[in-house]
Amino acid sequence: MELSLARKSAWERLSAGEREQVFAFAEGYRRFLSEVKTEREAVRFALERAGQRGYVPLEQLPPGGIKPGTKFYLCWRDKVLLLGIGGEQGVQEGFRLIGAHIDSPRLDLKPRPLYEKGGLGLLKTHYYGGIKKYQWMTIPLALHGVVMLRGGRKIEIVIGEGENEPGFTITDLPPHLAREQMEKKVNEAFTGEDLNALLGHIPGAEEKEDKDNRVKLSLLKLLNERYGVVEEDLIAAELQLVPAGPARDIGLDSSFIGGYGQDDRVCAYTALEALLDLPFPPPQMSLVLLIDKEEIGSTGDTGAFSRFLEYALAEIAHRAQLGEFLNISRILSRSKALSADVTGGFDPTFENVYDRQNALFLGHGVVLHKYSGRGGKYEANDASAEYMGWLRDIFNNYGVIWQSGEMGRIEAGGGGTIAKFLAFYGLEVADCGPALLSMHSPLEISSKVDVYMAYKGYKAFFQA
Repeated sequence: MELSLARKSAWERLSAGEREQVFAFAEGYRRFLSEVKTEREAVRFALERAGQRGYVPLEQLPPGGIKPGTKFYLCWRDKVLLLGIGGEQGVQEGFRLIGAHIDSPRLDLKPRPLYEKGGLGLLKTHYYGGIKKYQWMTIPLALHGVVMLRGGRKIEIVIGEGENEPGFTITDLPPHLAREQMEKKVNEAFTGEDLNALLGHIPGAEEKEDKDNRVKLSLLKLLNERYGVVEEDLIAAELQLVPAGPARDIGLDSSFIGGYGQDDRVCAYTALEALLDLPFPPPQMSLVLLIDKEEIGSTGDTGAFSRFLEYALAEIAHRAQLGEFLNISRILSRSKALSADVTGGFDPTFENVYDRQNALFLGHGVVLHKYSGRGGKYEANDASAEYMGWLRDIFNNYGVIWQSGEMGRIEAGGGGTIAKFLAFYGLEVADCGPALLSMHSPLEISSKVDVYMAYKGYKAFFQA
């Protein structure tokens, strides 16, 4: 028996042949990360993958239609998705759920975004979630989203991802003129109102009567010709500026993945693949919940604080012919969950914000958190010793390489997850996901071995 808990790189602990599996799995994840940059795109990707594996809409199942191995899904407003597979024990014995959020920090266009100033056409934005504003300036950006045209027709827009497509950017001062800017505090030097994206500057020749808006009107004309959009339609739109271009390998040994949106689409992808790869019906019904709005507090009708999970469980109970609320409550009390979310990894450049004894290291496996929150565990779920012990034994028995600790020093900051919202329903829940570097930046960094161990851990959670 080992008395002490040693730290060791997961790369050194991989079993024979696992290194190849790590790199092969990372290839699929990197492609996903390159293609999926919004919550709507994540739901569409998951639906396509699930459809290929025989998953059907929950609404199509008759009463009594959920049996061991039955595969189903429930999509909610194109931004939330619940995927499930019936277990051997039946719905009345509870379920196992992995919840991950599919929204990420970004720049949303304001309702009236387009304006002209100094001969330039610009887009006003409103940042979404916690960002460092200066990180979003002077980088290539792409526009993703949907617009509702008059009459109810919806169009999807993606501009700036193709090699020969025009993109967007947010400008910054040259250092020659930035003396005053550089003397300010960071949050004063870069404000939300400064995040205005460059859209164009060719004036329209026929708009001579409106000299102050010739560029704006010319750009509106382009939008109308290409997409049928008029300015009023932008009020009924969800358009997001996100970092342009594909995710890529990072490091001379290609051991990292760098890309936008890994918080938290890395957990969404690994949880989805874990569910789809189950070789047989699991002991309990297994569910993957892909949820929106975590980055702004899980509020709104597509966030974890909404009543979507209640609605979904009522639909499941109906199909299982367990319609009474008391039975649903009993199902919840017998259920277990993982709040699949990332955490901050130790960065030696800024080591003063970490408690080295409890720091989390990239390449040391998936992280199993007892609690998150901030300060005195405020706004955190705090998993019980019994549940943490149960999870630890599962991971050890299935060869999952894992680590535990805290994101940083107690007074340095902190963050929350959807764990507390799942716990509201009486589920036992703990946080579990990979550690990242540069979290919430346009280029987040994950370790390929940690991504693979998240997949392996989620699969073990369903199988055990």
